[in-house]
Amino acid sequence: MSYAISLTVNGTRHDLALEDPRVTLLDLLRERLALTGTKKGCDRGQCGACTVLVDGRRVNACLSLALSLDGSDVTTIEGLAQGEALHPVQEAFIACDGMQCGYCTPGQIMSAVGLIAEGRVGDDPERIREGMSGNLCRCGAYQGITEAVRTATRRMSETEERAGA
Repeated sequence: MSYAISLTVNGTRHDLALEDPRVTLLDLLRERLALTGTKKGCDRGQCGACTVLVDGRRVNACLSLALSLDGSDVTTIEGLAQGEALHPVQEAFIACDGMQCGYCTPGQIMSAVGLIAEGRVGDDPERIREGMSGNLCRCGAYQGITEAVRTATRRMSETEERAGA
């Protein structure tokens, strides 16, 4: 028996047949859609390497059953840049050295995008660290990650202010 689902991933609709109702969003993205930027770290929802946005909210793709997301809008790290123009969070991670080995970086960036969109942390480093606490970095790049989120938050806020003026 197969299960039909439809997902919009990075702006493209995908109508898929799932043979196993236990397929996670992470495995669907990596194995069926060849979107390998989303990383499989712990596969238990503890490290955040698989963080993506589902309908604008941060989720661990390894804990989300694809079948339960029928009709959802999913954004992965591959969907952030607009052509050659990086997303402001991606630019800030580069500028602030918010990465070392890079394995956790896609999940960190997706979590940061979601955190900024939630609008609850502002420029407060402690609140940013708390908001990002579900994403682990084995290299310990936390200072750069926090500064990248602060920088991206400021830049995105300034861009919104200019657009509204």
